[in-house]
Amino acid sequence: MCCSGFLKIMMFVFNGGIFLAGAAILGTGIWVKVDSGSLLGILDNVEGAPSELDQLASVSYVLIAVGAVLVVIGFLGCCGAIRESRCMLLTFFSIVLIIFIIEVAGAVVLLVFQGLADQLLQDVEEGIRKDLTSKYGSDEGVTSIWDSTMEKLKCCGGSNYTDFDDSPFVNTNGFYPKTCCDANISEGQCTESRASNFMADGCIDRIVQLIEDNAVIVAAVALGITALEIAAMVVSMVLYKNIGKQ
Repeated sequence: MCCSGFLKIMMFVFNGGIFLAGAAILGTGIWVKVDSGSLLGILDNVEGAPSELDQLASVSYVLIAVGAVLVVIGFLGCCGAIRESRCMLLTFFSIVLIIFIIEVAGAVVLLVFQGLADQLLQDVEEGIRKDLTSKYGSDEGVTSIWDSTMEKLKCCGGSNYTDFDDSPFVNTNGFYPKTCCDANISEGQCTESRASNFMADGCIDRIVQLIEDNAVIVAAVALGITALEIAAMVVSMVLYKNIGKQ
């Protein structure tokens, strides 16, 4: 009885962790989706982008799906332990096992195609340049998304300030976006010579850097969730057998 009670507590703790992790991922996915001015909006609107980039731009849907599944799994595991339902525990184990196999397969794919995101962003560089040249300053949606992204990432264009050459914005105003020059200058003073001297980083490089900087955090979270899943599967099976003996 004491052992059974301990297993229930462990099951609740492990699944509580899975539930909270799922809720956090779900919330992040919803935030990315509703943030229409995010850099993912740029990737989704670039003409001539490779088909693989559409999958990268749909990362919000992936986060929402993964988060929702983890929340359901955590809830199912907790209920199965509290109610001592063998059916719920077996269902929980089966679902977690399938997800675990998918996660392992996904990890292998990421290791094999480690530079995929970087390569995709580099391939779309020409499409971004065409998008800026034809729409920045004339298309309110494109202009708003780029202004928001450049302000957040402190970058200029896809590669650099030359992406804005011959754009409606530069042709009409005679200057470049403020983020292409030193932050101390005022709006409307970012001339071609100042932009050339300052040479702000392009947004592609900043996006790649952002991915690389957060890769360790993402890997740590993934490993933590995987460890919780393994522990929860072991405990659920032990608890399943103990309930069957009663």
